[in-house]
Amino acid sequence: MTNTSFPALQNDLILRAARGEKTERAPVWVMRQAGRYLPEFREVSAEHDFFSICRTPELATKVTLQPIDRYDGLLDASIIFSDILVIPQALGMDVQMIPGKGPHFPEPLVQPSDMSRLREKVDVHEELQYVFDAITMTRHALEGRVPLIGFVGSPWTLMAYMIEGGGSKTLSKAKSWLFMYPAESQQLLQRITDVCVDFLVGQVHAGAQLLQVFDSWGGELGPADFEKFSRPYLQQIATRVKARLGPEAAVPIIIFAKGSWYALDSLSESGYDVVSVDWTFDPALAKAITQGRVTLQGNLDPNVLLGGDKAIVAETEKMIRAFGSTGKYIANLGHGILPGVPVDAMGLFLKTVHRVGREVAAEQDGEH
Repeated sequence: MTNTSFPALQNDLILRAARGEKTERAPVWVMRQAGRYLPEFREVSAEHDFFSICRTPELATKVTLQPIDRYDGLLDASIIFSDILVIPQALGMDVQMIPGKGPHFPEPLVQPSDMSRLREKVDVHEELQYVFDAITMTRHALEGRVPLIGFVGSPWTLMAYMIEGGGSKTLSKAKSWLFMYPAESQQLLQRITDVCVDFLVGQVHAGAQLLQVFDSWGGELGPADFEKFSRPYLQQIATRVKARLGPEAAVPIIIFAKGSWYALDSLSESGYDVVSVDWTFDPALAKAITQGRVTLQGNLDPNVLLGGDKAIVAETEKMIRAFGSTGKYIANLGHGILPGVPVDAMGLFLKTVHRVGREVAAEQDGEH
């Protein structure tokens, strides 16, 4: 598939916000917006296993569009249905998704010599073409309603999964590598980085209009270790992807380093257009630290959507007013939406972002 003649984009609000331009209200999307909280998604996943959906462009397109159709006119972006762990798969590792438990690697990396099991050179078009096909198909199916986000996991987060063999509360296996085998850890991080760069460039060529890097386990590292084992590779991704695409084709890039509050200043100087923050960040402090260098994204605690209508409205309003609505801000949750969230709660969150965003914009215009 080639990305020729996509339908004209009708809503570029999030692209303008990501570029730091003034917006008439804060755009909004939600991490994992195509997911298990939606009954229509559960219908698809009852018939197809997780990675089959990822690997079948028609199914990936279908579920990517589900929240856009359900919340018609309320979401300002779509995000391709895929998973960060397609990169370990492309490197030759077996990754299984166990229902109710999450990802499982039957043969994780135990010591540096295990790196010899990984593919030396990954051709993303050979290994991950199904993602590119899904992106191109989705761009056409969206008919220009909203932009499409592509994404990748961060090198540190992917390395941690590859060594832990799945989720972990302590990450002790992966973190002990950093201290026991620092040079080999950096070699592995570099290999993952190279694939991430190729993969993101391919996603843009396939039709992605915005990119996000998920450093889900960034906050498990202390400040010095984050500066050594995560941020340099994150910076490489942003600068190399933009250089490869060139000024004409470059798209805005978002970094989400969950829990890495101490790195907000350095991440603002790492080549990203948007820094996404989780709910542990105070919006006023985040704005003071970033000083308008980047657009901020976030940061409602996902559990608020389980807290009832009154809490959803109050907490969402508080968030929009704290971040401001008309410049350098994208509304989102502080992490992925939880599977148990009622569909109406998500709808109320989105409607509240729209309403309060417009109110704040009108107030700001009235002040000038």
